[in-house]
Amino acid sequence: MKIILVFLFISSLALSGRAEKDSTFDSAASPETKSRFAMLDDVRILANGLLQLGHGLKDFVHKTKGQMNDIFQKLYIFDRSFYELSLQTSEIKEEEEQLRQTTARLQINNEEIKNLSQEMNLKIEDLIQNKNQLQEKVWGLEDKVTKLAVIQPSVQETKEISSLKAFVEQQDNHIKQLLRIVEDQHVQLHRQHNQILELEDKLNHIELQDLAEISFPGEHSEPEGTPFPLPSATPAAHTSDGAAPDCTALSNSGLRSSGVYTIKPKGSEAFDVYCEMKLGTSWTVIQNRVDGSLDFNQTWDAYINGFGDLNGEFWLGLNKTYSITRQGEYLLRLELQDWRENRRYIQYAFRLGGPASAYGLRLARVSGSIPSALPEHTQLHFSTADRAGGGPADFNCPENYLGGWWHSECEETNLNGKYVEPRSRGRLDRRKGLYWKPKKGRYYLLKSTKIMIHPTNLKSFD
Repeated sequence: MKIILVFLFISSLALSGRAEKDSTFDSAASPETKSRFAMLDDVRILANGLLQLGHGLKDFVHKTKGQMNDIFQKLYIFDRSFYELSLQTSEIKEEEEQLRQTTARLQINNEEIKNLSQEMNLKIEDLIQNKNQLQEKVWGLEDKVTKLAVIQPSVQETKEISSLKAFVEQQDNHIKQLLRIVEDQHVQLHRQHNQILELEDKLNHIELQDLAEISFPGEHSEPEGTPFPLPSATPAAHTSDGAAPDCTALSNSGLRSSGVYTIKPKGSEAFDVYCEMKLGTSWTVIQNRVDGSLDFNQTWDAYINGFGDLNGEFWLGLNKTYSITRQGEYLLRLELQDWRENRRYIQYAFRLGGPASAYGLRLARVSGSIPSALPEHTQLHFSTADRAGGGPADFNCPENYLGGWWHSECEETNLNGKYVEPRSRGRLDRRKGLYWKPKKGRYYLLKSTKIMIHPTNLKSFD
């Protein structure tokens, strides 16, 4: 459009200039000659202008066509992306709705089972009262039997003894039946509870979000327990009177506060440990991570002997841990915290081997509020970047994932891995980070971890 306006302006100037020039010609020229020259010049100017206009319009058309093609391509890409996003959103909404409906049904069932359990408890209380009454009658009966040993019982007393015996047997059978019913109800409650935990975990992780946003469901965050010790805290070590084999023994002798204490396992030298007061007793802490201030990518010797500060981040050492656990049966407790301050735990019955087995570890899950992410009922060998402990021969797990750990198939669960904060999102950091990854489940990016042990020859603390 601009080219056309310029052309018209130039043409008008050319025509007006030509007219002025023609007026200065000799007046003696004939009118026919002037008219003929004027027409030829005008035609040339007009033809030249039209030619320029044609070239300009051609360039303009080519540019406009190219721009329109780009716009059409972008619109096509946008429409296709929007359509695919709509399909994915619909699928996610359908799956989320199904999970919510299933969770609602399970919660209703759980409530019914709870009510049934309360009724069973009331019946059990009644049975206990009946049992006490029966015991009183049995005691009276024993007195009578003692007297009968000396005096011949009458016919009436013999009938009373027989009726009481039959009544006691009937009540005993009734109690056994109720106990079996209670056990079945307890199994059903446990199964329903595990299903609800799994469905809540799926519902809270319906989409693959940013790892920093993936957290444990908050409803089951663990309320008990003391805060993790901070590096700034520097309490003095306590020395027990006598040779306490672990923190639990110190607790039985009167220990009532968490802190650094000296223990002496059987057949070992004395050394310091951190004792954690939890669940009415004291646990021996063998690993603690809170803020990433300590590098856990250490050598084999460091993991054998231990490293770090017992009042902050530390690894107690495989030798010291083995000297404790070889004294008897022990329970292994792992406490995990995500970046939304939600806490989970899991407990294993375990056995730890000595140096000859590369400190082989065998696990069996006992309880917990999160699915297991460690292989169970199999021998796991400890390894570091500078020494493989029996893992895959063609792949050194610590070298590729950082930190010493009991690796099996180089899984990505490694509580001694690199401390990764939420802003670190690279694939390399993800593979070498501090994660809890169940075999069938999401990645849980962890903010803090704690590993503790406790003997199992005492009551359960779960």
